[in-house]
Amino acid sequence: MSPSPAAQAPHDQLAAYLAADLDQVNALIRERMASEHAPRIPEVTAHLIEAGGKRIRPMLVLAAAQLCQYRGDKHHHLATAIEFIHTATLLHDDVVDESKQRRGRATANLLWDNKSSVLVGDYLFARAFQLMVECGSLRVLDILSNASATIAEGEVLQLTTAQNIATTEAQYLRVIGGKTAALFSAATEAGAVLAQAPEAQVRALFDYGNALGISFQIVDDWLDYGAAGDKIGKNIGDDFREGKLTLPVIRAIAAADGEERAFWDRVITRGDQRDGDFETALELMARHGTLESTRVEALGWAARAKSALEVLPDQPLRAMLADIADYVVARLY
Repeated sequence: MSPSPAAQAPHDQLAAYLAADLDQVNALIRERMASEHAPRIPEVTAHLIEAGGKRIRPMLVLAAAQLCQYRGDKHHHLATAIEFIHTATLLHDDVVDESKQRRGRATANLLWDNKSSVLVGDYLFARAFQLMVECGSLRVLDILSNASATIAEGEVLQLTTAQNIATTEAQYLRVIGGKTAALFSAATEAGAVLAQAPEAQVRALFDYGNALGISFQIVDDWLDYGAAGDKIGKNIGDDFREGKLTLPVIRAIAAADGEERAFWDRVITRGDQRDGDFETALELMARHGTLESTRVEALGWAARAKSALEVLPDQPLRAMLADIADYVVARLY
């Protein structure tokens, strides 16, 4: 017997509600990731797409379109385009970060090579733009093309802030607003635009997706210091070892005295990390309460996401989207 809706996780409830549409999206994904002449493309793509991802971003497209009373089938194309953009960015990210694990499995660049990951990512971006054109909306094309540029900009900005202890919270928010929130907000906004929703609803769904994406990334950054490794599908402390300036670290540096700042300069700026340094970093964060303040920040963004939904029709999908915001921050407990 399947679990009752009350026993299901929010993303599972949403997936069940959107099951027919998701079946169409999954069929389109399989169709459009195919390549007659380069079999490595579907091999690499399938390795990541079928690795247990929750399809949150495509579901946001479908939910936004349905919430705004869309009638048609182009939301399937839009959802597939969003999933391809997301997959392409993951392939590229793993090359840039020299990652060896993604969703608990070996990364594509480790199983194949960097060249394959980069080129297959490029192929998926191209496929995504074909799907966008098929949606038949210039405004949707504008939203997703701008989001793609913003994602790339966010990734480059993260490169320039890595190992720079002068990085500010404002710069951090620009990074995560680009690399994560841009695709969430594009998914929800474009779904509403495709449905030709009133501008107030389009804006509300953009605000929801943006706040949800920021909350999602802040939680992810908190988990690298505040969770057990088996909860996040990667080794705890990876961000620390890579010298990434995430919110808990930025706030700890801002509160540091001279001795503490010298520690951060050594382990982050110079990359001179020794046994026990990660534990010292955790102690400094605890001393200044930065893990707790980061947790509160994530909860605040989730609350903003839920608040943005209030102008939308009061129906089951709206409640499910609010539950998704709660689900994102549930990992903080």
